[in-house]
Amino acid sequence: MTHTHIHTEEPLKPADRQRQQKALRTMVMVLVPIAIWTVVAMIVMWPGNIDEHVQNDSSAYAVPGLTMPTGTLTSVIDHPCEEGTTGSVPGVQSTCATGQVHVDEGPEAGSTVEVQFNNAHWQSGIEAGDKVKLYRAPGIDGQPAAYQFADFERTTPLIFFGVLFVVAVVAVARFRGLMAILGLIFAGFVIIQFVFPSLVAGADPTLTGLVGGSAIMFVVLYTAHGFTARTTTALLGTLFGLGVSAAMGWWATDWAHLTGVASEEDYLLAASAPDLKLTSVVICGVIIAGLGVLNDVTITQASAVWELANNGVRDPRKLFVSGMRIGRDHIASTVYTIAFATAGASLGVLLLITVYQQPLGQVVQTELFSAEILRTVVGTIGLVLAVPLTTAIGVAAVAVGNTGRSAAEEPESDDEDPDGSSEDRPQRAMDDDPALDDDLPTRQHGVPKDSDSGLVRPGDDGDDHGFGRH
Repeated sequence: MTHTHIHTEEPLKPADRQRQQKALRTMVMVLVPIAIWTVVAMIVMWPGNIDEHVQNDSSAYAVPGLTMPTGTLTSVIDHPCEEGTTGSVPGVQSTCATGQVHVDEGPEAGSTVEVQFNNAHWQSGIEAGDKVKLYRAPGIDGQPAAYQFADFERTTPLIFFGVLFVVAVVAVARFRGLMAILGLIFAGFVIIQFVFPSLVAGADPTLTGLVGGSAIMFVVLYTAHGFTARTTTALLGTLFGLGVSAAMGWWATDWAHLTGVASEEDYLLAASAPDLKLTSVVICGVIIAGLGVLNDVTITQASAVWELANNGVRDPRKLFVSGMRIGRDHIASTVYTIAFATAGASLGVLLLITVYQQPLGQVVQTELFSAEILRTVVGTIGLVLAVPLTTAIGVAAVAVGNTGRSAAEEPESDDEDPDGSSEDRPQRAMDDDPALDDDLPTRQHGVPKDSDSGLVRPGDDGDDHGFGRH
């Protein structure tokens, strides 16, 4: 199931533009205190130097003088894995390999060293000519330096697909795509420079996630969608959903006794950052995971409300009901999006359900699965609740914008047919309550109707986000 946004290029009429500007001023008055709180909190909480919170002797990178030079694989010879090799299973014959690697950089550049590959490396399709990263530990007491395979060199494919991603986004979305990428860069900066160091330093995870998430949403939404009434409506709904996700994430983590320790990497993280509360990783994970989908849902819902208002729906109840009709479609498709995205990202973990061969109800109660399930469900609850709130905020903003307008400024009745014909009236929309279909606007300004839903395709107000079926 997919969702589509419909856009046209008709500019706003003066009356509609005046209404949106008035509503925007009112909503900005609500957002200013939140923005000030976000900036002040980020300044006060900025972690600074976190070296004293990190133990550097708990990982492979802690060996004094350790470097990771690049090498080129010149030959590979496969052989049965020796018992005890990483990744091998006792009693099961598997294939490992020995490789000769030409050292491309470092003190021994130009020399050839021998490294071992386990079965997982062999199955990945290694062959002569592949670039690899090596661990180089300096020799002690005159001994030569020791080399060991570290990982594959992935710079080229990462750059290729990164550039392809940027080109595809900018080519299709043009200026808005470019602004979205800039917003994504800012989001990465906040997460890496503020959220991660704060958690390592032992800061409160809920507050850290809220401050970081709010800062990201303020910049990302306005950067990608412009400073408009509909974007501001979406931002208010997004911040509400963010707050709900943060509160429920904290509650779920505490009630389910999630420790944040589910793999070897978690133990390594705990040893490397003793001040880090691993439960904070779970809580912040819930908040960050919901940012992108919240953005998508709220901006679409805000666009739906304003487009309906611009096309003749003025009664608050009718506007809310019509907006929620669109929102229900979007919720349905987004629930699938979240579930399948989580399943794909956690496929390796989910496969253990089959491998363990234990009752499903018993397996999903383990921390490994419970954390994934609660992270997905809690984030979805925040998203779902943000839809009616964003719709209500949009309806209230439209009502504020209409305050003080004279009857002469209102558009012609939706029931009037300027052509004296009823041919262009929309078909009845399919919904649980057919009587509410009269709430939807009829054909106006020569804008074609949507033959599937009975909704007109609205004019554009200069922002690229119209409403559509999802």
